Amino acid sequence: MENRIDFYKASPDALKAMIALEGAIAKMGLEPSLLDLVKLRASQINGCAFCIDMHTADARKAGETERRLYAVTAWREAPFFTERERAALAWTESLTLVSQTHAPDADYELLRSQFNDAEMVNLSLAINAINCWNRLSIGFRKMPAA
Repeated sequence: MENRIDFYKASPDALKAMIALEGAIAKMGLEPSLLDLVKLRASQINGCAFCIDMHTADARKAGETERRLYAVTAWREAPFFTERERAALAWTESLTLVSQTHAPDADYELLRSQFNDAEMVNLSLAINAINCWNRLSIGFRKMPAA
């Protein structure tokens, strides 16, 4: 596949806003390792090669294990994730697939059991941000380096 446009160059102000949003999310107190898992899972669901490549590399640099990275696609069956991570991954799937799931009560209750109100909003914002990045990257065919 070939890149369609460079969305960074096409609309610098829009991308500055997205980067500012990422900066704000990073300061909201959620664990960086949790955010890495959320970004990876949403990107897997969306089929975003660029973001999967970037977020697995970022997670590795931050000390994430290969075993856990490989298991993100099967997190429900894998024993390597905490209850908090499981709640975040379930919520990630619910919001990423919101047209299908409508954010079910069971996923919300799981989220509520592990996160306070502010953290639930902050996590939801992080999930929405990675979904936006995925849509930009997929739509404009941003490719990972070979």
